[in-house]
Amino acid sequence: MNTGLAALRSALAASAQPERAPAMRAYMREQFDFLGIPTPARRKASASFIRDAATLDASALLALAQALWDQPEREFQYVAVDLLDKHGKRLEPGSLPALEALASSKPWWDTVDGLASWVVGGLVRRHRHLQARMDQLAGVPDPWLRRVAILHQLGWKQDTDSRRLFQYCTANAADTEFFIRKAIGWALREYAYTDADAIRVFVTHTPLSPLSRREALKHLT
Repeated sequence: MNTGLAALRSALAASAQPERAPAMRAYMREQFDFLGIPTPARRKASASFIRDAATLDASALLALAQALWDQPEREFQYVAVDLLDKHGKRLEPGSLPALEALASSKPWWDTVDGLASWVVGGLVRRHRHLQARMDQLAGVPDPWLRRVAILHQLGWKQDTDSRRLFQYCTANAADTEFFIRKAIGWALREYAYTDADAIRVFVTHTPLSPLSRREALKHLT
């Protein structure tokens, strides 16, 4: 382990509350080990580590994120997402395959959603030609990469490509996977703040699951 990771591990360990780890693991369906650190404490403990990465280029940032991903405790993957979010403007179009690999590795909503909306979304917004890759991801077998495609425009508001959003939701509407149905509803609900009428029309004319429909219309009367 390099010195930066070793120092981060020490900082995280000092903030750990091991008695919280079993409940955190249970919440994630026993898939990941935890040190037992609440989010505010984790972010405080990792602040200097993330700050020290300010001079890294895209390749070095991605290598560091991968090293964090390789650590056994889930908090390290959370630090990786925070790291890429903080320094995301340094990422380049060629960074997208590495981000997809992270999303597909140890996948669950707690890391995939941050990568999708904060990191991949920011990259694609800066380099719009990458939406062609989102078009592809919306139809791949991996449901987590499809979730990335569906969610990548969260927070774009008027910049949202609604045609693509509706296309992805329609293409995945029949999927029985909970996390796909939830993503569809979330993406539509978010865009409803920008164009409520468009969402009402889409939901009326699209055979969505009850979950997706309910989430999409959650804040509309």
